[in-house]
Amino acid sequence: MSAETYRDAWGIPHLRADSAGELARAQGRVTAHDRAWQLEVERHRAQGTSAAFLGAEALPWDRFVRRARLADTARRCFAALEDRDPETAAWVRAYVDGVNESLARDEPAPEFAAAGLAPGRWEPWTPLAVWLATHILFAGFPAKLWREHIAGHLGPDAVALFAADGPGTAGSNGWLVSGERTVTGHAVIAGDPHRYIEDPGVYQQIHLSCPEFDVVGLAVPGVPGIAHFGHTGTVAWAITNAMADYQDLYRERLRRTGAGVEALGPDGAWHRAARHTELIEVAGEETVEVEVIETDRGPVIAGGPEGLDDGTQVALALRHPPRVTAELGFSALLPLLRARRTTDVDRALDAWVEPVNVVQAADTEGGLLHRVAGRVPVRAAANGLGPVPAWEPGHAWRGWHETPRAGLTDGVAVMANQRGPAAPLGVEFAPPHRAERIAALLAARDRWSADGMPAIHTDTHLASSAPLLDLLATLDALTPEAAALRERLLAWDRRMDAGSSDAAAYAAVRGALVRHLAAHPALAVAAVPPAYPEVLLPWLALVPRVAYALEHLLRAEDLYGIDRAATARAALEEVAAQQPSGTWGDVHRLAPWRALPDAAREEPGLSGDHDCVLCTSAVPGLTDRAARGPAARYVWDLADRQDSRWVVPHGASGRPGSPHHHDQQPLWLAGELAPVVTDFDRLVKETDV
Repeated sequence: MSAETYRDAWGIPHLRADSAGELARAQGRVTAHDRAWQLEVERHRAQGTSAAFLGAEALPWDRFVRRARLADTARRCFAALEDRDPETAAWVRAYVDGVNESLARDEPAPEFAAAGLAPGRWEPWTPLAVWLATHILFAGFPAKLWREHIAGHLGPDAVALFAADGPGTAGSNGWLVSGERTVTGHAVIAGDPHRYIEDPGVYQQIHLSCPEFDVVGLAVPGVPGIAHFGHTGTVAWAITNAMADYQDLYRERLRRTGAGVEALGPDGAWHRAARHTELIEVAGEETVEVEVIETDRGPVIAGGPEGLDDGTQVALALRHPPRVTAELGFSALLPLLRARRTTDVDRALDAWVEPVNVVQAADTEGGLLHRVAGRVPVRAAANGLGPVPAWEPGHAWRGWHETPRAGLTDGVAVMANQRGPAAPLGVEFAPPHRAERIAALLAARDRWSADGMPAIHTDTHLASSAPLLDLLATLDALTPEAAALRERLLAWDRRMDAGSSDAAAYAAVRGALVRHLAAHPALAVAAVPPAYPEVLLPWLALVPRVAYALEHLLRAEDLYGIDRAATARAALEEVAAQQPSGTWGDVHRLAPWRALPDAAREEPGLSGDHDCVLCTSAVPGLTDRAARGPAARYVWDLADRQDSRWVVPHGASGRPGSPHHHDQQPLWLAGELAPVVTDFDRLVKETDV
């Protein structure tokens, strides 16, 4: 046996090989077989070449990737990996070899013909580039531009007023219940990562087995191993986004010289900046030339020697750990697979770099782990708040923070991107509602089992509705229709269930209120963002910022003279006049991203909302459709791994026509989970993968 592929009833690949290297090759092969089109899209996105087949819509992303030098950073990181950790580098190469073998052998997926593409060749550094492109916006560095923007219009107090989980930030839920709180006496770990929902999904269920290890978990297609969510049989781990601040923006002064471009440094002298140009092909349009500049701080991602498009004399350079250290954290991946105890997971995560995560782990001997993992620079507090001047001293990085650790409370630890263990490392965190709700649900029962976890996954209580409902209760002088709608909302159970007409009415009033507030002259002055690159503009859009900060805005002592009662009355009357009907699921529908849109597919209605445990995020005031939500759900049982369970949106296969293309969607929508099967005798062996 060199490598064997098995499948369970859901088409999930289970791989067995003689060595870790052969297993990595098999993982690459099966991933390319199941997800060839997805891998092609991710490869192009990581290289900044997606506009060549997706057209001008993809150009802003490609331009950002080129200017940020993501592919070059990936090449640097892989070269450094070969020097520092040749075993892991060879393991990554084996995965890439498997990808290329499958792409060359298999019949191309139908999307290739639709896009006029042939599968491209992967390089050894491509998985690192995919990882970088997937996570470069995780730390939300564009939020620093928003803070600067809103403070410039409304004053520095507005920064805290609008502090909230930003529209582009990915989060997650996760909770660890120790053995003292379970019916088996062994720990249970459960949760769900929240990301943009893509089709195929961003996580791949997989089982990897060789003489060194036997692990089930959720892999990132295009990246070997199981980084985020795994169970080896004796130890299991899971992560959420720590919301740490580890990326800086530097305002640069640049000038052209006969020899190129120079940047003004903190020593008062001009220093040569690296400069070259690149060409981006755009389907159906002329090729676009991009100037790529890198100063001593980092790549320039906005502006240049001539400033921004609006004439503002500014350029912005991005500094982030992988570009500085040539490390991504891939040296943690093999040790994670080989882990037997929480101490092994802990030791492996000391090598973690990007993104910065909160990690929970438990093992069969009672070991528990709750820590932050990743690389966060030590620097001035101003660096975390907004862009800082590159030409002034005091903004350099001065080493790395020690990552915090935390314990459990009453045998439980909850992570939901709230201000928790990573608080010393961040600036803005998610509102506390999800974390508090999960903790309250766990406290309601003395003993838990894996069977009870889906009820927590799917909880739809919306605590953040309180400020708006409290405000509605104070309103007077309402029309009969508005008064009736107000009484209906005050009697609502505050659950965002797909079948609830009251939830739909609440969302309609909330959306109208957001639009009215954003249109008020006091706030509308911030509606026009600076001329930054298009890929950064979601962080600078006023309506989403008002939507996600609505609680703060309604509870602030003073809101720049805005009459909140009058504004809420206008929103209530507007919705009442339309006589709202229908349910939340009628308008709150899934909006997955597909490289090639499928207009014929009718998307399902969803329960949940941004601040529910069932976090299916719309943008109130803009759209009720949900582009973000649980990209997977998992329950890791340490008593018996085969009592664990999982689910992903859509299915295990990315191939249209496969019976496993969307067969998990009914489970995902209902909040149900598929069993984790690890016994190869219960699986079906394949011969053609």
